[in-house]
Amino acid sequence: MTTMTETSARFREFKMPDVGEGLTEAEILKWFVQPGDTVTDGQVVCEVETAKAAVELPIPFDGVVHELRFPEGTTVDVGEVIIAVDVAPGSGDAPAEPEPVQEAVPEPEAEEAPKGRQPVLVGYGVAESSTKRRARKGAEVPGPAAAEVQAELNGRAPVAPAPSPVPEGRPLAKPPVRKLAKDLGIDLATVTPTGEGGIITRDDVHAAATPATPEQPAPAVEEPAAAVSPAPAAAQGARETRIPVKGVRKAIAQAMVGSAFTAPHVTEFVTVDVTRTMKLVAELKEDKDMAGVRVNPLLIIAKALLVAIKRNPAVNAAWDEAAQEIVQKHYVNLGIAAATPRGLIVPNIKDAHEKTLPELAGALGELVSTAREGRTSPAAMAGGTVTITNVGVFGVDTGTPILNPGESAILAVGAIKLQPWVHKGKVKPRQVTTLALSFDHRLVDGELGSKVLADVAAILEQPKRLITWA
Repeated sequence: MTTMTETSARFREFKMPDVGEGLTEAEILKWFVQPGDTVTDGQVVCEVETAKAAVELPIPFDGVVHELRFPEGTTVDVGEVIIAVDVAPGSGDAPAEPEPVQEAVPEPEAEEAPKGRQPVLVGYGVAESSTKRRARKGAEVPGPAAAEVQAELNGRAPVAPAPSPVPEGRPLAKPPVRKLAKDLGIDLATVTPTGEGGIITRDDVHAAATPATPEQPAPAVEEPAAAVSPAPAAAQGARETRIPVKGVRKAIAQAMVGSAFTAPHVTEFVTVDVTRTMKLVAELKEDKDMAGVRVNPLLIIAKALLVAIKRNPAVNAAWDEAAQEIVQKHYVNLGIAAATPRGLIVPNIKDAHEKTLPELAGALGELVSTAREGRTSPAAMAGGTVTITNVGVFGVDTGTPILNPGESAILAVGAIKLQPWVHKGKVKPRQVTTLALSFDHRLVDGELGSKVLADVAAILEQPKRLITWA
């Protein structure tokens, strides 16, 4: 009979790590392995969604998967064991079935990360949490122990899980695409891939979901960050559809309520002729120094805001409620609000004030593509100082944006439209847009906020000021 010591040495358990900054829980979106599969150090075994982003979890040791403790769709506390791995297969009999996961069990020393090895995730290890686990109704149960847990939750006998497909034969698709397919009820094995290297794309999944519907032309917008995934289909005849608020969307809701009712918002507006900016954009697209990067009006607007902040540095600050201090920032981490299938996120470009125009263009392009693919990390969304939200891509003239928590200002950019405008004493058709700047009135007074907004507008009207004011 295998002793407890031998069992502890042979079977290692991987806990849910803190993949962000002080997060207490995460939802298991997708398992990429099943009991009996061989795993290697660094192999991604599952995808989880936190309040900030979707993250793939690599396992830090080799072995054979013995048990998956939770089914897909379960919200798990940080520090809970999510998978058990046999690190010495064939060395003896398998241990007895583990105690129910609801009960507290001692943590074997072998669970700790190997000494001398850097953790692969932020906060790898365990964070204390009192949040209770929650399982989604009807979630698929991938492992034996998970089946017992789900059965106990549902008040019925456990049902043996269906055999899982061989991992090597899985269709090639990124985790966000797999989640989209799951939400739409599409079997990826039936989807024809069009991506490079045989990878299934979002468009492939949507095409499989509606093969008889002709593709509609996309609206003529300049820089949509991402298409929001369709809402769950309502049952025939249903008068309401309820959508659980969790993950990124839950965090956004809490943050916006906190910001709106904590910081006294003031919003100012200015309408500006950006015809010369649009001409500059066209010229930069042909410039060899800008080859390989995406050039659009948002790039010039971002650079204009950075110059305005340089001229008015007091706007780049934060309010420390505990210390009752204004914290002046001598760096600019420029946030760009992006709509994604999981909700609005605001990743930021670190030290944007130090970047040249080509470098800023490259960083913007990377930020947008990463958000579209659902790969934005929690670190990329932390530490922002000011934000730009481009509502103009949706054809909206402007808005009154809510501050990103911890920041002092946010600039909303409206749609750029051809409008009649008085230019050199005559009414002419000109490219015009409306800017809106919201700021925290505790640390930014009306004069400072007005100067920042006026500077941005002046640069967009006369882009040569990017040189003379820089």
